[in-house]
Order: sequence, then C-alpha cells, then structure tokens
Amino acid sequence: MRITKVIAIALLSFHFAMVQSANPVIIEDFKPAISNQVGKEYPKVNSEGRVRAQISAPNANLVQLDIGGIQYDLVKDEAGVWTGESAPQDVGFHYYQLIVDGAAVPDPGSMFYFGACRWGSGIEIPSDDMDMFAMKNVPHGHVHEIHFPSKSTNVSRRAYVYTPPCYQKETAKRYPVLYLQHGYCENETSWPNQGYANLIMDNLIAEGKAKPFIIVMTYGMINHVEFGKIREFDINPFQTVLIDELIPYVDANFRTLSNQENRAMAGLSMGAFETRLVTLNRPDVFSHYALFSGGVYSPEELKDHKNLKLVFLSCGSKERPERIKAAADELLKARINTVSYVSEGTAHEFHTWRRSLHQLAPLLFK
Repeated sequence: MRITKVIAIALLSFHFAMVQSANPVIIEDFKPAISNQVGKEYPKVNSEGRVRAQISAPNANLVQLDIGGIQYDLVKDEAGVWTGESAPQDVGFHYYQLIVDGAAVPDPGSMFYFGACRWGSGIEIPSDDMDMFAMKNVPHGHVHEIHFPSKSTNVSRRAYVYTPPCYQKETAKRYPVLYLQHGYCENETSWPNQGYANLIMDNLIAEGKAKPFIIVMTYGMINHVEFGKIREFDINPFQTVLIDELIPYVDANFRTLSNQENRAMAGLSMGAFETRLVTLNRPDVFSHYALFSGGVYSPEELKDHKNLKLVFLSCGSKERPERIKAAADELLKARINTVSYVSEGTAHEFHTWRRSLHQLAPLLFK
C-alpha cells in the first residue's frame, strides 16, 4: 500500500512537471520591439527573449508565428484578434513571418527588411551589447545610394557607400575602402538596415577605436544559385562586376586610397564564401580578408599572397567555433597575421555579424 502511494505521488509529480514543461510560466514583462514600425505595440519581446505577436484576422481559421524555423499557434479572441508567443530566442536580429490560413505574410507591426529572399518582418531580441549600434550624439557619416554602369550585366547596378563623418569636412583627404558583402537571400540594403554598419562605424570612430574608412555594399548574387548548391556558385560574374566595374567607379567618384594596401574585403555567410573566392583569385586587389560565418583559409592557399596584412575569421558560438580557432592557429603558425573571433550565445544570424564587424573595424588599415 505504501509503495503504491509512493508510486502514485511520483506519477502525479511527473504529470505536473510535464504540464509545466508544455505550458511554461511566461514572464509578463513584454515591451514593443525596437524593430517595430513607429507607434506599433506589437510584436513585443520579454526578458526571456520570447516574441509575442498579434494580428487582427477575424475570418481566419489558423494563424501562426513562424520564427527560427518553428511555427507557433496563435489564439483567437472574441474580437477576431490572434495573439501568441514563441519560445525564447537568441539575442539579436531574426527574420520572421505570420502564417494566416497557410499564407505567409509580413507582420504589419514590424519594419520591413530584405532577408530570407523577400521583403518581410524582422525583430530585435535585446542584448547587453546593443550600445555598439545605438544612435548616439556623435558625428555621423553618410550612406549614399549609387548606381554604377555594368557592361558585363548590361544594366546600372546599385550599391550603398558609407563615408565617415570627417569625409564631408576634410575635402583633401583620401580614405581606405572596405567592400562588405551580404548573405544568401539578402541584398545591398542588409548591412545598412539590419546590420547597422554605419552606426557601428560612427560609434567606433567617435570613441577613437577605428580609423575612418569608406564601406561599399553591393548585391552579390548576380547569378542565382539554389540553396543547398552553394558549392556550384560561379564567382566570375560577381568578380567581374566587383573588380572591373564597381571598384573603378568608386575610386573615380569617391576620395579613396586606390591601392591594394588600402583595400579590404569582408562578407557574411554567402558573402564570406564570395570574399574567399575573390581574394584567392585576385590577391593583388585586397590586403585585408575577413570571413564571417563562411569558411576559412589554409596556409597553403595564402602562401603566395604578397602584402597580405590581415586575415579575420569569425562565427557564432552556436556554429562551429572550433573550426575557426583551428584554422586561425594554422595561419598563425605560418606567420600570417590572423585574428579569430567567436560571438558568444549567437548562431548564424545578424548579431553574430554585427559583432564581427565591430571587432574587425579597429584592426583594419593600421
């Protein structure tokens, strides 16, 4: 009898534990996300990193929040308003969408970002290092939208060019240039918008931690490649646009230091893959190479790269940091100036890459 009672108590405790696990207590300290459209209360984020979405869809039968590869059911009230939460998300920026009766739609409360191969919703999960891209009372540079002629593709192509705060005043000075690439299913707006590249630079320059330089951001997926077949990507069309068309245009229209010593290339994910291929094919063009979550170099590959100043390798701690560290160690043994960086608590997403740029910038053009 006593044993039966003990078993019953144990089973009851297990039942309550399972219920609590399936229905966790949610901390009700939700606040509107900083990535919301002006005046929009939803989506919200709490201190756990949960996202609470809400949308009015009286005639819908099923509404879900789709974030991080998981879909969460929302609950409909008597007024036809659907509300629900996600599990805790990693800090940083995440693309997401709402699924309304099977149709994927943007959240009307979020600002729009280009990512995941479409203009859609994105949300910022607060981190303790958002100060690096905060809008501060410091001198600010400019982000110029340019259109440059491309004979190889027979169109005018678009790029964004960041010039540092001193560029407008010091009219006789010339500057080094970083060519900075986006990832797969992103475009030239990604680094200025969700990446905050300009604000990261403004703050570093104001703090005296980085040398002022120009950043050029353009579209890299000139020839389409299906996801999962990245290794089949032909770098030549983009390499032609970058080396033979964009760089000459930038050098002709901006006050650049137009030589290898003062030119760097970096990219995230697919952009890192492109950076790796371009720098291996044309080591005469760049002297600083940076790969964010997108491959490594071997000493053999770089043995003939003259005037190579820096190799920078990074990723999130939830990716493959051991590979980054091992590759950096091999390059250092070969006496190649190499720095590795691991973003703690993040995976393959934009906060990893913001942090990477923040770490890279002070190392460039010294």
